[in-house]
Amino acid sequence: MKKILFFIAFILVQQGFAQIQDALVFLADKENVATSIANPITILTQEAIDRKALQNTPIDERDVPVTESYITQIKNATGITVYAKSKWMNSVYVRGTQTNIENLLNLPFVTEVEFADKSINPFPRSTKRIDKFDIENGASSTIYNYGAAANQTEMIAIDYVHEQDFTGEGMIVAVLDSGFPDVMTNPAFADIVGEGRLLGTYDFAERQVNVDGTGSHGARTFSDIGGFLLNQFVGTAPEASFYLFRTEYGPSENPVEEAWWVEALERADSLGVDVINTSLSYRDFDNSNYDYTYEDLDGQTTIGARGANHAFDKGMILVNSAGNGGNSSFPTVGTPADAPGVLTIGAVTPSGNYASFSSRGPTVDGRIKPDVMAQGQDAAVVDQNGNVTTGNGTSFSSPIMAGAVASLWQARPELKNSQIMQIIRESAHLFNNPTNQMGYGIPNFEDAYNAVITLGLADALLEVQFAIYPNPVTDRLNVSFPKSVDTAEIAIYNVLGEKVLEHTVSPAENWVNVAELTSGMYIATISSNNKTNSFKIIKK
Repeated sequence: MKKILFFIAFILVQQGFAQIQDALVFLADKENVATSIANPITILTQEAIDRKALQNTPIDERDVPVTESYITQIKNATGITVYAKSKWMNSVYVRGTQTNIENLLNLPFVTEVEFADKSINPFPRSTKRIDKFDIENGASSTIYNYGAAANQTEMIAIDYVHEQDFTGEGMIVAVLDSGFPDVMTNPAFADIVGEGRLLGTYDFAERQVNVDGTGSHGARTFSDIGGFLLNQFVGTAPEASFYLFRTEYGPSENPVEEAWWVEALERADSLGVDVINTSLSYRDFDNSNYDYTYEDLDGQTTIGARGANHAFDKGMILVNSAGNGGNSSFPTVGTPADAPGVLTIGAVTPSGNYASFSSRGPTVDGRIKPDVMAQGQDAAVVDQNGNVTTGNGTSFSSPIMAGAVASLWQARPELKNSQIMQIIRESAHLFNNPTNQMGYGIPNFEDAYNAVITLGLADALLEVQFAIYPNPVTDRLNVSFPKSVDTAEIAIYNVLGEKVLEHTVSPAENWVNVAELTSGMYIATISSNNKTNSFKIIKK
């Protein structure tokens, strides 16, 4: 009897160890780091190098690919399958038994193993999985007439930016989603395809170029950015260029999708992508041991959040849907929407009110999320057959915002991602009084455009031009000197054109006494090196 009980116990133990697990495996180092950084064209495209140079984003060890020989050895390890790799985190995502994964620690270049099932690490998890596309899949299919996208466009005033001829041209947008069927034949994308603005596609789940994937979710979100149907529908960045990356496997829910997503971010960065839209959210998985709790959603813990923060550091703007859990028992934003490096988008109704399904904040560490809002209820989209219809979900408010971001950034592409993101937040109607439901509110891209255009111009002008202050002036008129100028002549004329004062100024003695002048308007001219600046001044 004891032998039988021992045998049963032995079998149970063996079955426990044989259970398949998912894990991140972290690596110690990379090869040829210094050489690669010194010759970045060997690891990045010229577009990526140019974008980083424009925004003063450093090229560092994170840009160097994972050492392929390490990946090969892990692939050859007993019972291990490699599904994804991350150069930013210097890791690979693997699947195998707990024992086989732990055996990878015997490899000299493996530094750490992080199981998706945190109870093994151990950090127990317990929440209930929901269908992330439940709301979108139940969307209405009303056919709109001319101008179907007008409300969602005008709500955020991105039409004003388009009127300034900033429609995303020259900007590169990557859409990461579940499937993009029929994009090559869909009339809404005919201009993108015909003009060569579909720069590439890749399915990270299947390791193939075809991105039909599972479902048409990606095709619909793509339409809100780049779609164009004459007199029927216009996306928010209709002249941008695009990469389409399939990272989501619809039939199941597993953290490997986050790993594929991070890998797609890295590919996007290496290709020079500016803006990324992701209408995906992760919290609950088929294996409940992998689930994230509210405490995990601190913007630093999950695979997605970690990858998103690296992407932000690399200079891209990540626009991500907040999620559709507003009416659930877990109403807060999922990941990677919790990351501080992400511009997280909630959903409002056509009239601009909070849509009840939109996931809300704050994050567990008290940060405002979502960041801003766009229309996500009855949002106009184009389906995979080229028909204009409507959809519900933050899945659509996010791409509406992503295209707007690309069009705005086109106006001043040298500005850093953090500057653009903050200007958008500050343009929103609740910026001074944010709420958990609406974050900073609905942005006004006309205001954002004006802020972007004027940002830093005063400082730039001071580099090359004189300035005077104060104005109006009482007795002492000061002169601000541009760089490389040592002396200048200032002359002041009355309204009759008569010179009433002349003086030599320098950076050390940069003022002139105007106390004796009578009150009124004057013209001051400052001349140096055959260049003259003129100013209207008021003498009090």
